[in-house]
Amino acid sequence: MSDNRLGTAVSPYLRAHADNPVDWREWGTEAFAEAAERDVPVFVSIGYATCHWCHVMARESFSDPAIADELRRDFVSVKVDREERPDVDSSAMIGASAFTQNLGWPLSVFMTPGGRVFYAGTYFPPEPVQGHPSFRQVLGAVREAWTDRRDEVDQNADGIAAAITAQSQAGGGADDAGSEARGGPTTALPDPSAVHAVVDRLAEAEDREFGGFGSAPKFPNAPLLEFLVDAGADGDAQALDLAERTLTAIAGSDLLDPLDGGVFRYATRRDWSVPHYERMLYDNAGLLATAGALARHRPDGIAPQLARGIARFLHAVLRTADGVFVAAQDSESTIDGRRVEGAWYREDAAGRARLDPPPLDDHVLTGWNGLAIRALAITGAALADPTMIEDARSAADRLLATHVRDGAVVIRSSTPRGPSAAGPALEDIGLFAEGLAELALASGEARYATAARTIVDDAVTLDDTGRARVVVGADPVLAAAGTDAGEQPQTALRSGSMGLAGAAARLAELTGDSRYRSIAAQLVAGRANDGLRQPLGHADALALALELARPSREVVVVVEHPDDPMARRGVAERRPGTLVAVVTPEQARAFAAAGFELFVDRDALAPAAYVCHDMVCALPARTIDALAASLSA
Repeated sequence: MSDNRLGTAVSPYLRAHADNPVDWREWGTEAFAEAAERDVPVFVSIGYATCHWCHVMARESFSDPAIADELRRDFVSVKVDREERPDVDSSAMIGASAFTQNLGWPLSVFMTPGGRVFYAGTYFPPEPVQGHPSFRQVLGAVREAWTDRRDEVDQNADGIAAAITAQSQAGGGADDAGSEARGGPTTALPDPSAVHAVVDRLAEAEDREFGGFGSAPKFPNAPLLEFLVDAGADGDAQALDLAERTLTAIAGSDLLDPLDGGVFRYATRRDWSVPHYERMLYDNAGLLATAGALARHRPDGIAPQLARGIARFLHAVLRTADGVFVAAQDSESTIDGRRVEGAWYREDAAGRARLDPPPLDDHVLTGWNGLAIRALAITGAALADPTMIEDARSAADRLLATHVRDGAVVIRSSTPRGPSAAGPALEDIGLFAEGLAELALASGEARYATAARTIVDDAVTLDDTGRARVVVGADPVLAAAGTDAGEQPQTALRSGSMGLAGAAARLAELTGDSRYRSIAAQLVAGRANDGLRQPLGHADALALALELARPSREVVVVVEHPDDPMARRGVAERRPGTLVAVVTPEQARAFAAAGFELFVDRDALAPAAYVCHDMVCALPARTIDALAASLSA
């Protein structure tokens, strides 16, 4: 008889497995204590609600009563939603890399009762295929090793734990207090010329026939594209060309849904065809931010059209009734009683209207919403689109009311069934703070900058030597096992530490407080120097390194109405090292009253533009021509 315990889970992925005959438990100390008492290994299956191959393995294996009996007899089985517990997923991914380089989900991991990985893989088929063992064969082999070769199991577990520790130190660090992002006041940012040299290497790696980078599967890699836009804004026309060619290729491919503007996860072929049809909030938010930034510099290219399409998808598909964004839309839909991948997306508008759309993953994730808020704010300002800014405002207000308490992010994820018990990750703190800071600039509302400042101040401390420390609570199982991997290099979405650095950089410009600039530089320096060698996982750090290496320039445009031509001219000047804020006189007063030094005495004239260098401002420019002259001085 099944003792499945997922029926009351918050996670939609876990609840989808509540009817399996497998005796699933949620991740936690209780499951590992049971394994220790029974002296059996722990089988940990990691996935997420819109993962196609997770669905396949669930239908093939986890719905099989015979396999369920094996798992019940010889293992403690644990289901993990990687969206809910990214720390568990990150640690398990590093462990799995000892056995396969084809990493992905579902991730199938076998652990000791002490929480250490000793064997892992991804999807296992129901029958052996082309040299790949079946899931039942894997279970038998693991059971045999656990029973007859325990010393070998323990040696594997110890070696993998050591590898996770080494990786965590390279990726950001960990200690007994939890995952930690660290820096030091003597750590040097890379020279801008070295950062721009990365663009030359990326240009050499471009797929000249189909656009983008790599062969197949082919991912859009939004952080890398946004870095190229920033490098282009910093004076490298080659970088802008490369970013625009890639976005043009994506926009003209099967990766973009022509009906609603959403972008699929990746293409299975080099020419961007045959998409993997799931649609993630973070991919679309990252590409929206990239297209919005590019639109400032290439307004006649593909960027404005692509940005408006993605924003329309976010608004119409992923946005909830109370204004936040859910995590994803599934690749599969139910047609004629069968779950089918991609079929709904291949229909025309009339065909879609006759069918139920693919379901949504209803997780509301703080960090991923922070990405969306940032993207909508950047793009709304660039395109003078009030709907985008209003969507960003609605999401921010809802999260501030529900996921933040006493100025600190306290909830990582929630669904209509309530908040998750999993604590916030670094990405929730950093990406939400950065989204709030960008929304303050786009909306002119000081309260968002105040909220960003409070979150950063809560998350970061400077010790007596000026060293910045960001400590996030550790999962107790990973902490006891010594396998908390910390933050790892990111390829698909902006990292939490770089979001925190971006928020701190904005606060430095708004307040004139050098402490925030020191925090940003410390968080960025190590990652950016790694990015000179390996840009794929550190592109977000390279973009921030360009900004922090430049002398700070602040442009404050004071207008009575946001559509004033002076405002449009000011927004176009945004680039690495240059902050642009557009406010009304009343908003300038509110910023000043909240302690943002940049806006002090900026409320007397409108229209007026102030061009400042490290908070030292020139006389106000009252016309567009005067503003242009002040910007070029």
